[in-house]
Amino acid sequence: MMNIVENFHFYIELKYGAMRFVPNKQGQSMTKLLHIVSSPRKERSASREVAEAFVQSYRARRPDLEISTLDLWDVDLPEFGEDAMLAKYAGLSGTPPTPSQQQAWATLQELAQQLHWADILLLSTPLWNFSIPYKLKHFIDLVSQKDILFSFDPEHGFGGLLRDKIAVVVYARGLDYAAQSITPAQRFDYQKPYIQGWLRFIGIEDVRSLIIQKTLFGPDIDHAARQDAREAASRLAEDLLSRTTEAIA
Repeated sequence: MMNIVENFHFYIELKYGAMRFVPNKQGQSMTKLLHIVSSPRKERSASREVAEAFVQSYRARRPDLEISTLDLWDVDLPEFGEDAMLAKYAGLSGTPPTPSQQQAWATLQELAQQLHWADILLLSTPLWNFSIPYKLKHFIDLVSQKDILFSFDPEHGFGGLLRDKIAVVVYARGLDYAAQSITPAQRFDYQKPYIQGWLRFIGIEDVRSLIIQKTLFGPDIDHAARQDAREAASRLAEDLLSRTTEAIA
């Protein structure tokens, strides 16, 4: 697997059970952004193009921004196999895991490290079959575990572990999902509701959305849609920076 934690100013205490984030004091005051890429189209990806416009605008005003990119098509995601499943149930029942189960669980914790590290989670995703790419769903299924991204107890229920973060999600869609279109979002959009629900479940309450549509309507419409979305991304970056500055002041 690609080393996805290289050059980070932090370390994670990994042990079976709860995951504890320990920031490096040297980088503690730095703004940290993680971009999760879920399109395999690279430079032709509309979602990635808009996300990079957000990053460029944000970094232009905040040059000390630390950026990490997790391209899900460049990472060898593990299977959630027998050892991982048994480790999950061992944790739920309070029984000791075997060495192989403990190793499988440590792999999931390692995958989730960047989510704990980041202040801003930037997620760019195309719409596939009215939902999200299978690579993104695979990643979400791996890291969305008790004591990794959420807590649970019978009395209080679930609690997200990613607090005090901002999520910016870029949704790219080939068709038009307006209410009067042939694919109205109310009936066909299983992309945005799923991602928003997942982010709030793991503790991120401040979720911002950038939507680019009609990328399959010909080059002129595609170009205009990308331009509009890039401009919206730049405005969002400015808005977030102004709000952050006001909060600090």
